[in-house]
Amino acid sequence: MRSSLRHQFLDWLHRTSLWQRMALFMLPALLAVTGIELWMTRHDALESANSAYDRSLLGALKSIDANISTASGGLSVELPYTMFEFFELTASGQVFFRVATSDGLVELGSADLPEPPYDPPMGAPVFYDATYFNEDVRLVAYRRLLERTPAGANGRSVMIQVGESTRSRQEFTRRFVRSAAIRDGFVLVLLLLGTGVVLHVALKPVARLARDVEARAPEDLTRIDESGLPAEVRPLVGAVNHHMSRTQDLVTLQRQFLDDASHQLRTHLTTLQMQVDYATRESDPMKVRSTLEALGQEIARATRSSQQLLALGRSDTVAVAASSFELEPLLREVAVDLLPQARAKRIDMGIRTPAKGAAAIGDRALLREALTNLVANAIAYTEAEGTITVFASSDAMGWSLNVEDNGPGLSDTEREVLGQRFRRGQHANKNGFGLGLAIVRSIAQRHGGELRLVVPESGGGLLAIVWWPRPTSRPGATVEA
Repeated sequence: MRSSLRHQFLDWLHRTSLWQRMALFMLPALLAVTGIELWMTRHDALESANSAYDRSLLGALKSIDANISTASGGLSVELPYTMFEFFELTASGQVFFRVATSDGLVELGSADLPEPPYDPPMGAPVFYDATYFNEDVRLVAYRRLLERTPAGANGRSVMIQVGESTRSRQEFTRRFVRSAAIRDGFVLVLLLLGTGVVLHVALKPVARLARDVEARAPEDLTRIDESGLPAEVRPLVGAVNHHMSRTQDLVTLQRQFLDDASHQLRTHLTTLQMQVDYATRESDPMKVRSTLEALGQEIARATRSSQQLLALGRSDTVAVAASSFELEPLLREVAVDLLPQARAKRIDMGIRTPAKGAAAIGDRALLREALTNLVANAIAYTEAEGTITVFASSDAMGWSLNVEDNGPGLSDTEREVLGQRFRRGQHANKNGFGLGLAIVRSIAQRHGGELRLVVPESGGGLLAIVWWPRPTSRPGATVEA
């Protein structure tokens, strides 16, 4: 039950507006602060009232003390009735007093006034609260030495007590707190309304941004204008712009792929249609057979072209599933798969195995595709009885898959441009389409790396390298997964 309610609350919270969330979190906090402030106000008001009323109480006590006399031999007090009447008006109730010697044998006034909680020190007034006739009272007690011991008493000190009802204090405190509560409530309402107005004004640029984005055409992937937006929103808009830029690049890439694919397939289909038309018009069986053989070769070329186009499309768009894998088994798999083609040309193909257990992080399937294309290219362009070496290496920055051959190699210009789609070198095979290195380059870039075409240390042939970095060697970069 509790889990269900929590789930419903979180679901509602996710659907609320920013204003509603602020009201939800700010209102309890403001109410708590207001409550604490009222409690402190009441405490301060009570202290202020006690301080003021206690001064009046102490004044009444000092008036009584000033009128105590032992000149007659006994203890006499001339009460200041005018002050008592005024004091009773300010106290909103009856005023009580008691004057007694320390032994209690001589006393005047209310004999049953509550005693102070402890014996007052000589010459220092003590204030305390008590209950007298079921009414809360505030009292002050004061003890001092007399000039002489009164007749009939054994003690020379006298204690004076004056008390008053606390109704006046309590009423003053209630009025003060009530006034503070009304004031704080008004301030709280103004604060909430002001917050709402400020929030509305502050969110106007965000509302404008929402309208502008909603009014955009579906194909509009231009950058969102960040001017005039709050600083807190700009990182979000910057991230959206970055995402749209990547999406635009992907759309451009897909559009280019469709254009290239349609052009390539149209070429194959046109050639096939021409060969079929020629075969249907030809009556010579030998020529028909020759045409069918050419037709078969063109179908094989179209099949290979389609496979490469699909591989290129996959390398451009498929998510890179990065994981750890060993390099040696990958090299052996590719070498074993392409070994029959190398033997057909009497090419000596071998692998240079890395250290046992050497591992890399990347998409193994895509990297296998890249290595297969590099080895296939090396076999296609290396002359008979040539050599091809496949190996892998790693360092603190990243890993690489390498294919070295002693074929005709590439010129400086060719090494710069090869890897672009449908770009072929001067020694290119007539059955090639210029897509093999483009696939390799795309896979390397998807891993954050690059395709390098360099001259081997031997000075002849070509060394093709697929290099990609370790995840920690590129600050701020991540491999798509």
